[in-house]
Amino acid sequence: MRLPRNRRPTHPGEILLEEFLVPLGITQRDAAERLKISYPRMNEIVNGKRAVTPDTALRLSRFTGTSAEFWLNLQQAVDLYDALHSEEAKDLASIQPAQVA
Repeated sequence: MRLPRNRRPTHPGEILLEEFLVPLGITQRDAAERLKISYPRMNEIVNGKRAVTPDTALRLSRFTGTSAEFWLNLQQAVDLYDALHSEEAKDLASIQPAQVA
């Protein structure tokens, strides 16, 4: 997977909202009920404030007819981008690769 260098990947919550909920006329509250999760959890996902976990990915895959991997890959792209652009990532260049004997 190649990460965009100049912008953060789209959060899976935005994709859920724009590609599934809005076109199907489903509210966040209705989606939360169908997925059997709390409304605050759904709202945080849709607003990019909460990560899609494996449990949520399984629920979303069933709800949308996609795969759990689809949702987890979207989340992983966001997580990797955030990690790469974090304060802690400044140390990466100083890490020496292991020498294979």
